[in-house]
Amino acid sequence: MAKYKTDIEIARAARKRPIWEIGKKLGIPEKDLVPYGHDKAKVSQSFIAKQQKKKDGKLILVTAINPTPAGEGKTTTTVGLGDGLNAIGKKAMICIREASLGPCFGMKGGAAGGGHAQVVPMEDMNLHFTGDFHAITSAHNLLSAMVDNHIYWGNEQEIDMRRVSWRRVMDMNDRALRQIVASLGGVANGFPREAGFDITVASEVMAILCLATDLDDLQQRLGDIIVAYRRDRSPVYCRDIKADGAMTVLLKDAMQPNLVQTLENNPAFVHGGPFANIAHGCNSVIATKTALKLADYVVTEAGFGADLGAEKFLNIKCRKAGIAPSAVVIVATVRAMKMNGGVAKGDLGTENVDAVKEGCANLGRHIENIKQFGVPAVVAINHFVTDTAAEIKAVRDYVKSQGAEAVVCKHWAHGSKGTRELANKVVEIIDSGAAQFAPLYPDDMPLFQKIETIAKRIYRADEVLANKQIRDQLKQWEDAGYGNLPVCMAKTQYSFSTDPNLRGAPVGHSVPVREVRLSAGAGFIVVICGEIMTMPGLPRVPSAEQIMLNEAGEIEGLF
Repeated sequence: MAKYKTDIEIARAARKRPIWEIGKKLGIPEKDLVPYGHDKAKVSQSFIAKQQKKKDGKLILVTAINPTPAGEGKTTTTVGLGDGLNAIGKKAMICIREASLGPCFGMKGGAAGGGHAQVVPMEDMNLHFTGDFHAITSAHNLLSAMVDNHIYWGNEQEIDMRRVSWRRVMDMNDRALRQIVASLGGVANGFPREAGFDITVASEVMAILCLATDLDDLQQRLGDIIVAYRRDRSPVYCRDIKADGAMTVLLKDAMQPNLVQTLENNPAFVHGGPFANIAHGCNSVIATKTALKLADYVVTEAGFGADLGAEKFLNIKCRKAGIAPSAVVIVATVRAMKMNGGVAKGDLGTENVDAVKEGCANLGRHIENIKQFGVPAVVAINHFVTDTAAEIKAVRDYVKSQGAEAVVCKHWAHGSKGTRELANKVVEIIDSGAAQFAPLYPDDMPLFQKIETIAKRIYRADEVLANKQIRDQLKQWEDAGYGNLPVCMAKTQYSFSTDPNLRGAPVGHSVPVREVRLSAGAGFIVVICGEIMTMPGLPRVPSAEQIMLNEAGEIEGLF
């Protein structure tokens, strides 16, 4: 394959196969694919239902150190490993999340991998794709409209307008909409009240779609959403407003996993996309479980660092879906180690072995944390051309001292040829049968104790700071029968602490809990820590300023 200068040039040169050929690799008949053009398709619900009695393949989780401006390449490594497994003769596929428009036009850019380890069609995936996020946004906001309409036409459910908890969403970063006043302008517009917007990927509807097993389960979960409370504090559910049926209709097609391909024409499911810093950060259960029926090895990823994405994947998704990983890959870069060691971004191209050694503490913490779940981990060093032999050796030596192994991966430059060693190592780990997966806490542990368990064992905090109102709210939910739910921590992705500037492996810090939210339909408690926002804002110079059409009508700036 020819070498191109940019990710987008490589993607444009891809020799894509018709999507029915990719489905054929997995045993999916053409009649069970719902095509969206020639290079992407949804898999029918009827086909998925027929696969349930098949034996599961092996699940591999790809996670990473805490993200830095130097870049880690978790999705790129996920794609590269999937290609690498196929290259060594294994039947493998990958499962990743869909991209949100918010970060695409904000500061992250594309989310389809990079270099010669990409999923295509890249432009479609990073923009509207098959419309799943629009369907989720519409279903969520239909419920918002029906709540306000119910109040307007007599309020039969006796909703206390001061306690409407259901906000609105949009798939864009817009800080101006975080807190608003709705229904101004007179009697015809309803009763004015304070409201607000979250980003679509933080919507409980997104979480529900990603955790539901089929359409019946989807409607049941949608009906379980708590939208408001009455004056006696009793909950008002989505089904009380009679919105669950219409919402299910809007989400019917969105529930079907999207089948695409890698640059090496290997199959990939791209489905769902909850953020990992404010939601549970994993692709859909239906995509992952279907993939496990269709392939011998399934490579999936969890958002941001292992303290967020992997923790939620293991404590929430695996618990809810009844699945367990056989191996975990932790992605790290020499550049990120140097940044954690105090080197400025502009100086990362200069060899600095001492800074690499200093910054490895962050990687070590993630290795320790994954081991707590009983799953063996291997470190993938995502190679950059500026990495020196001495710096790579420093990382490998450190990882070895932590009882694990690090493998240099060059998938960005060489595709599957650059991940064969990692693929063989992962298969070796799986074949050893060493995985003894268990979540970090039991279902019956009190909610606040679950929060403390994550804060102390994963973040290494000394204490959780929560006022009486928050503690009382958790106790009320326990009394109402929600005490067995897992907790979904919403905090900064940049640090083990709630301070985004505190890099490395901090200890002795506190985790302040600002708010707790009950996601009764999704089946978890959202714990909002520090200054994390459920509606991000755009940076000073958003990526949108560089995204445009060139003279050939091609999209520029998504990377």
